[in-house]
Amino acid sequence: MVVKKKTAIVEAVVLDNAKLEGLRTSLAAEGHATVRELAQNLLVCLASTDPVQQIQLIKKAGAILEGVPQPDDSPSPSPLLLASVEALCVMFMSVEAKNPLKRATASALRSVPVWLQEQAAVCLSVCLSDGLSSLGSEHHTYLTDSITACLDGFPIGERGVHILQTEVLQFFQKALGEYLHQNRTLSGQHVAQAQLMHSCLGAVKASMLMLQRTQELLDATLKTAAPECPLQQALSGLMVCYTRILTDEEFVQSVQSTAGMAVVLLIRCVMENEEDVAKEVAGLLQCSQECGPEISPSWLRESSVGLYQSCRPAALVLYLCHGALAMLSWRGRSLGPQAEALLLSIPHAILELDSSVKESSTAMVVARILTLWSGTALDILQGTMRPPVLLSAVRGDALLPSYLLEHIYAHWEHPLDGVRHQTRSLFRNLLLLHQASVGNGGNDPASPSPLTSDPYIACLTRGLLALEWHMRGKYGSLSCLVELLGAGYLLVLEPRLPATLLGLMGDQTLAPYASELLERLFVSHKVQLSGWEAGKTSENTDHWMEAWHRTWVRPLLEVLCKARLNQTTYILDYFLPRLLRCSPDSLSHMVQALQKSPPTASGPAGSRGAVGALMTCLRAARAQGVLRPAEDGLWGGLVPLPLLRHALLHKHDQVRMDTLGLVCESHRSTETISPQEMDLIHHFLPSNLNSQSPGVRQQTVSLIKKLLCRLKDSAQLLQRRVSQEKDPQQKQTDQHTLHSYKEFLCWFCETLFGSLVPGVSFSTSLMSLHLLTLVAEHFSFSTGPDGFALGECVSESHADAVLFCLPSNFLDVKQLSSALLRRLPLRVVQLQDPARLSSLLEAALALSTSTRPFDSVTAAHLLNLLVHQPSLQPALLLCAQHQGFLLQAPQQDETQASDEASILEKNTLTLIKFLLECLKAEVTQAEQSLLQAAAACPLYGRAHCITAALQQLNTGSLVLACQWRALVSELIGVCYRMSDIVSPVVQSASPEGLIPMDTDSVEASAGLQRILQEIQPRDTNDFFNNSRQLDTHTEETHTPEGPIQEETKGGCGEVYRVTAQMVLVCCWRSMKEVSMLLGELCQSLPLHTHTHHGLITEEQVEGVGQYFREQLLQSRHRGAFELAYVGFVHLKDMLCRSGSKTLQQLPAHWLKEVLGEVHSSDPSSKLCATRRSAGIPFYIQALLSSEPKSSSCSLLKMTMKELTALAMPTKGATTDSSTVPQVHALNILRALYRDTRLGENIVPFVAEGLQAAVLGFTSPIWAVRNSSTLLFSTLITRIFGVKKGKDEHSKKNRMTGREFFTRFPALYPFLLSQLEEAASSVDSDSGQVKLHPSLFLLLLVLGRLYPSPMDGSASPLGLAAFMPFIIRCGCSAVYRTREMAARALVPFVLLTQIPLTVQNLLEQLPLKPSTRTQQNHIHGTLLQVSVLPELALGHLRYSLTGVPPQSNSPPATVPGAGRGLGSRPHRLTPEARARRGLASPGK
Repeated sequence: MVVKKKTAIVEAVVLDNAKLEGLRTSLAAEGHATVRELAQNLLVCLASTDPVQQIQLIKKAGAILEGVPQPDDSPSPSPLLLASVEALCVMFMSVEAKNPLKRATASALRSVPVWLQEQAAVCLSVCLSDGLSSLGSEHHTYLTDSITACLDGFPIGERGVHILQTEVLQFFQKALGEYLHQNRTLSGQHVAQAQLMHSCLGAVKASMLMLQRTQELLDATLKTAAPECPLQQALSGLMVCYTRILTDEEFVQSVQSTAGMAVVLLIRCVMENEEDVAKEVAGLLQCSQECGPEISPSWLRESSVGLYQSCRPAALVLYLCHGALAMLSWRGRSLGPQAEALLLSIPHAILELDSSVKESSTAMVVARILTLWSGTALDILQGTMRPPVLLSAVRGDALLPSYLLEHIYAHWEHPLDGVRHQTRSLFRNLLLLHQASVGNGGNDPASPSPLTSDPYIACLTRGLLALEWHMRGKYGSLSCLVELLGAGYLLVLEPRLPATLLGLMGDQTLAPYASELLERLFVSHKVQLSGWEAGKTSENTDHWMEAWHRTWVRPLLEVLCKARLNQTTYILDYFLPRLLRCSPDSLSHMVQALQKSPPTASGPAGSRGAVGALMTCLRAARAQGVLRPAEDGLWGGLVPLPLLRHALLHKHDQVRMDTLGLVCESHRSTETISPQEMDLIHHFLPSNLNSQSPGVRQQTVSLIKKLLCRLKDSAQLLQRRVSQEKDPQQKQTDQHTLHSYKEFLCWFCETLFGSLVPGVSFSTSLMSLHLLTLVAEHFSFSTGPDGFALGECVSESHADAVLFCLPSNFLDVKQLSSALLRRLPLRVVQLQDPARLSSLLEAALALSTSTRPFDSVTAAHLLNLLVHQPSLQPALLLCAQHQGFLLQAPQQDETQASDEASILEKNTLTLIKFLLECLKAEVTQAEQSLLQAAAACPLYGRAHCITAALQQLNTGSLVLACQWRALVSELIGVCYRMSDIVSPVVQSASPEGLIPMDTDSVEASAGLQRILQEIQPRDTNDFFNNSRQLDTHTEETHTPEGPIQEETKGGCGEVYRVTAQMVLVCCWRSMKEVSMLLGELCQSLPLHTHTHHGLITEEQVEGVGQYFREQLLQSRHRGAFELAYVGFVHLKDMLCRSGSKTLQQLPAHWLKEVLGEVHSSDPSSKLCATRRSAGIPFYIQALLSSEPKSSSCSLLKMTMKELTALAMPTKGATTDSSTVPQVHALNILRALYRDTRLGENIVPFVAEGLQAAVLGFTSPIWAVRNSSTLLFSTLITRIFGVKKGKDEHSKKNRMTGREFFTRFPALYPFLLSQLEEAASSVDSDSGQVKLHPSLFLLLLVLGRLYPSPMDGSASPLGLAAFMPFIIRCGCSAVYRTREMAARALVPFVLLTQIPLTVQNLLEQLPLKPSTRTQQNHIHGTLLQVSVLPELALGHLRYSLTGVPPQSNSPPATVPGAGRGLGSRPHRLTPEARARRGLASPGK
């Protein structure tokens, strides 16, 4: 889909009367003829109200102005000419920045002759000065945009700003100061805060632009001006504002980053010497003021004193580093010692903060700045000046690159795509820096790189190849090596690299990365091979092409033929198209190789075989335009049509889909569909409509949609060609093709309509309705002369077949059939017939009172179908008359047109009024007897139909506003009445059984008791096991033995059989529909304010919010509060985008209220402490998700701080006042960590959450331990990702120890101290089993880590401190603990320390049996010993044979490993021991 660019809004120039009269008077003076013409043109422009005409007149004025001659008799211009220039300047300053009139006026002023430009600049400066002095703070954004427009390639404007240099800088100081003040008063107003941040960002950028464009003037003025001059004070004030922005964490990062650049720019503008500037900036980075006052002015130091404070935010250094790299000149000059020292100190300063970075957005800033630094250093080294210190510092074997590589290895698996991309760019720049430092080689990609013999590159490449293939960062790094060294270098080191990467294509998460690396490899390999064979004979060319095919094409064909289908799915999507784009001629090689296999030959079980592989290759080639169909019965001259017919009915779904894709997909959308292709669709469609696989159905619909789009586009082309064609033979051919198109579409529709027989399966009906909807969207079922007139092939029986699909129990079928019915011709649906419409209306109204939930959905679809019919209103009035209540039709002015929108509005209003009257009667009946209402007329059906009717209405353009306002008030009131009826059930402590609890409030208990009086006998509980018959007239008689059930019919002859489940379903579904209806009202209806006459008032919105608060905090039934959450989210979205400050502040107010209630743990509180805190987490989730992700997230930070404090165990005795808040906090934290809408903003609080979960296991209260278990499980998923396979210890859900503790540095001391405490309780010598509560959690987390071969000989993270405690845990008497300790030991042992660690473990084993020997100790030590050699041998095998080490899954290979907790290895029988040559026990 092509997204059109938004067009700029053109508004006419509108001046106040006094200014307009002044300009008219001055433009009416006498002057030269040309000048009079100019003035007259401007007068017409000022009098016009058409902006387009004004633009044309201004352009004409610019053309006239350009030809104004300079007067000979007077050096000064005439008053009329000055008045004309002044008028243009006034118009330039009077329009918004994005208005095209501003650009037109600036273009006209650029046409001012040279001799008049100074006067024009003075006029412009006067206009700007008037605005700066007279306009208030609400116009700061407008003035900022005007100043920016003057400096944006506009010489006269730039000169005018130069005249007002001090005044403009004072304005920016004032504006930024007011923004800083306003930011402290806008807490919770997200929209206002976002607007303020945008305005502040614009002001900072404009002030920087001002400093850059006036730097020379600034230097000259400061040199000659006296101390404490206005210019100096303005600059000092700007520096103070920049400093406050940098130290205020409430500002978004984009504003702070720009302020960091502004600080460095201001320092550079004030200080002349570049070395002094570098020294001053270095002092800022190091937070030291060692530079003497003679280097920088004292006023500059005093205004920036906040940047030198030790308590400054850590992220401030990042913004200053960014400013230093962006604002200082590094390229094209010789760097002095201070500048070189500053450049080298920047990465060290950033890397020092790397371990303390929590927010993902800050991690993105770190990655971007490091990439920017590496690019700057690379530009310097690639220039003529190559600083020696920098040259030696960026060599691969230096310290700085090693630190940067550690950063890369810790962040190349970061969740943010931007961080991973920047990390890859940093790795590439490091390689180029090393190349530049050791000597630049040739740029010819075909020539061997001199780095292929570099030992550093060789070591780095081997290390990367040794990594596990599940690490996504590995692919990007190898791609960089391919770009630098060529594919041949990697293929020599790893010959099986193509096959390995193709084997990874079955994994959806790795397929994009593997395909990108494969593309880099085979493109580079082809370039290398062609370069080596350049200038040789064609036989040699065939030779290198054969070698390329052998390396890349044959492994592909082998995988396609023999691998399972699920392992080759993504080859078609990612790899094969790229291979064919690189070498289109390889298609013939593929086809020839695959056709050598017999047509009936199939591969291993589950594979697609040669036929499937051939279809896959042809489909990819067809989509890429490499293959085109031919008319001679062969597909592209390569494949016979019978083979395609066979493949369309293949036993494997994917083979059929590939063949269908070969038929439907095309490189050109206007390519004509051949008769052979239509015949193949004839062959395919009937046999594949009933596919049971959702994926196959989805692919089929997608491919048929492509075919229909192609048919439509090619038909339009043919129709145009027929109308313009002069050749009769060609015209006849095109007409025959169009006729075949129509026949094909008629057959297509008749086949699909014919499949919709009664009792048709779900898959067939869904597929048929999907395809018919596509036909309706692309061609329409019209009967007119335009198009194919497909309405002629649709009959009444076809429409009835679609109508009979509406009662289906599947929602998708309902929606598709309803949408299709609206597109069918009116004559076949027969809704104009009053009798048919009345019958359908009666059926819909009857279904809306059904006790089956699906029936209410069917009723809503039927009513939405009827609401478009003009005759619905009389039918509704007649139904109301039959039911005995008066219904007034909507009153509308006669002047209003009776178009479709008007009919829809009137019908919807009448329908909702009718349903509301029915709902009122049912609510009145439910207030008398909820049991009878649940059996006869459940409330939720009517409410659902009202909500569905509102959803299809465009509420922004309603005409009958007064009637809608009254209706909305009634709807809200009825919703509250419904809620009052069913709330006692869903808010009871046991809604499933309706058993009143002592903890219920008095009001809730009283309401619940009234319901129980109806549905539950007083002396027996048989009601919950047996259904009960309810007579609407006769009371039930009770005996001591139980109720006497009488089958008495009511007035209408009904006999109600009601169960508790029916009552509960009625209650929670009614609550659901009330929530959805209220949410729809708040979200869709315009808000009524003092400036806009909407349909819903602020008081009503606030009342709805209080209702949702009560339901979410008090409901116990999950269905009730989950769907109340959906409605509350709709309300919250409306609050955020409303212009009312009162409504925008409500989420923050509600959040503080509920947190205070959670914290207080008042005994009278109605908050649910069971059921995982019921709706409380949902309520807080909805409130926090209203914060924009780009904001400072102050509400999220405040909430997480309070919740983590509550979740931590309290010191002292445990009481209910401390336990209940802790349980609530743990449950809420779990919900917040699971919420995907919070995204990466929640990651900084993961460490605190994990600490709370681990410490919660030590609580003696079961509720705390249970909530801690759930929170811990959620955090493991949040940290390591969703489980991607059946292997519990798969490395896809693990990370290296370095990456883990780099991302969560606070967990390092916590886990270490907890492990030390847990290990101290492990003592198998005593013979007693001691198990620390949190030991399993600690070992589970540590076991999810794994070592990285890229770690050096010494780790700065100090992971070795964990080893003694993990080894001690291996002595536990619990088998599972020993197993987990063995697995957890792996990531903490460096590759170089494995032999020493194994030796130390073996030395702990007893040399001979003794009474003090503990078998648990021996077993645990052997488990740990068995794991470590496998790790070392894998890498040794790789260094000797080139086979990468396999994934470690220790200790699964150890005998007995993997058994459950408490299990023991099986004892061998004497016969088995004898066969193995073992002595019997005891001998």
